[in-house]
Amino acid sequence: MQSDIKSLALLKNGQKAKIKKLHTKGKLLHKLLDMGFINNVEVEIIREAPLFDPMQLKLHNYHLSIRRSEAKLIEIEEVV
Repeated sequence: MQSDIKSLALLKNGQKAKIKKLHTKGKLLHKLLDMGFINNVEVEIIREAPLFDPMQLKLHNYHLSIRRSEAKLIEIEEVV
């Protein structure tokens, strides 16, 4: 992923964003798609673990957790 692209891993608690693109393939891509990470879906950071891994997110009105390494692969556009 290019350095000027913003990833989900950079957001802080309470921030919201829309998913733009998933920068992965194979099993991880299918896992993220199955979890609901699709284009233009709004995601909110609920909280992070004390060592920042995993992150709890709100997506499609449900909560889930993903690893920070997975969040780095999700390109987002911030929602104000």
